[in-house]
Amino acid sequence: MSCAVLHMASTAWGEAALIAGHQVALFRTATGEVFAVGHEDPATGAHVMARGITGSRGMRHTLASPLHKEVYDLATGECLGKPGLRLPTFGTRIVGGCIEVEL
Repeated sequence: MSCAVLHMASTAWGEAALIAGHQVALFRTATGEVFAVGHEDPATGAHVMARGITGSRGMRHTLASPLHKEVYDLATGECLGKPGLRLPTFGTRIVGGCIEVEL
């Protein structure tokens, strides 16, 4: 799957995408990195992660669930507050101005 980086004009929020039947949330950081994670909140099952709150913990880019504020590492999917929760992560790359996501 690919989409133009220009469609992700803001680093303040994510974008939801349906890729080969999978709901994915895409995020672009202020430094230009792009992350792809599962759109489903692991704690509730609601498809809301694209509306999560991005931030950081040290050098880690993070995403807080918009529902219960569990914080996840965008690179690994690790939940930083509840060890039993994990957010699926997907590889990304930018090729010719387009974001490619590996499922």
